[in-house]
Amino acid sequence: ARKDLFYRAGFSALCGSPLRPGHVPQVTATVVERLDAAGGIDIGRLAMAELAMSPTGFNTHESHPANPWNPAHVPGGSSSGSAVAVAAGYVPLALGTDTGGSIRHPAAMCGLTGLKPTYGRVSRAGAWPLSWSLDHVGPLAHSARDCAIALELLAGHDPHDTTAARPGWQRPALTGDLTGLRVARPGGYYDAALTPTVRAALDTAAAELAAAGATLVDTACPDMATINALAHVTLAVEAATQLRRAFVDAGDKVGRQVRDRLEPGLFYAATDYADALRLRAPQRAAWLAAAMADADAVLIPAISREVPTIAETTQAPPADIAAVIGAVTHTTRGINYLGLPALVAPCGQDAAGLPIAFQLVGRPWDEATILNIADAYQRRTGWHTRRPPSCP
Repeated sequence: ARKDLFYRAGFSALCGSPLRPGHVPQVTATVVERLDAAGGIDIGRLAMAELAMSPTGFNTHESHPANPWNPAHVPGGSSSGSAVAVAAGYVPLALGTDTGGSIRHPAAMCGLTGLKPTYGRVSRAGAWPLSWSLDHVGPLAHSARDCAIALELLAGHDPHDTTAARPGWQRPALTGDLTGLRVARPGGYYDAALTPTVRAALDTAAAELAAAGATLVDTACPDMATINALAHVTLAVEAATQLRRAFVDAGDKVGRQVRDRLEPGLFYAATDYADALRLRAPQRAAWLAAAMADADAVLIPAISREVPTIAETTQAPPADIAAVIGAVTHTTRGINYLGLPALVAPCGQDAAGLPIAFQLVGRPWDEATILNIADAYQRRTGWHTRRPPSCP
């Protein structure tokens, strides 16, 4: 099944918004065509956050998807329906997109494995663009092995997307042996917001990786304030450009949360946006040098806190809602700006029975390493095999 921004010719694609009533694409997304060609059976489109703009799954125009582990809690977003469909057992695989964490947030909150490939690894042709230099397409599934199978089908050159210029990707042997691999754990920024429960789960996951043969090394963290600011400018300007007509005549067709996040993009100077694009490569190099150093991958939290409730993200004062959203995106949004591959996988549960997840970040084009590390962890643990009690 697919997030409701992947086009299939002759079928609606509404992007979780009333801005596009009755929109029926005349083309099919490249990734959908590739799954079709592999024998996949597409059962339909899935709910999503309005215009892919909420990390919790909030959509002011539609009912809020419920987390299968506890319906009082958010499922994550913006690929909310994608995670719910897999976690609830409707499909073994769903397609999502990730602009600031929108594959990784719902995968982490629903106890799944979610993969955001390197920018340009997977074609985005036929997927509605929110931010053309930050959007990534990837799978949500139960295991790293399933994500590897999916990536092999999805990846590769596409003449309809000039950023997808590389040839296809071949699934590596997933051996379960991490001997010789070095996994970095950067302190500072990524540790600062951790709750005790999430920290304990992350420490236990690190110990499992060490038992599988990996060497854990402590590293530093670069200036994330700069990276996050540049990511914000990029997203705000590109999304506002894509949706600028919505501010002219949309009326109440754009929810308040989405409008508040989009409007700054109408007022940034062109030089700010140019700087954000120009500085991406040096910022990526600085992050890799500091956070990864001489290691093969980086281990950081997927989300720094426990899964929030729907009430926390819809009924609280605006400042409190903003704080929750900030906490949810704390460890993910900068990785999109850097264009690096990242994977989340479940590694525990909190007191309310909601999943906890870790995040692995790799070097550019090295999805193989983070998939192998996650698979080795999943061979030794059973978190990815658990299913919500209400969804046998």
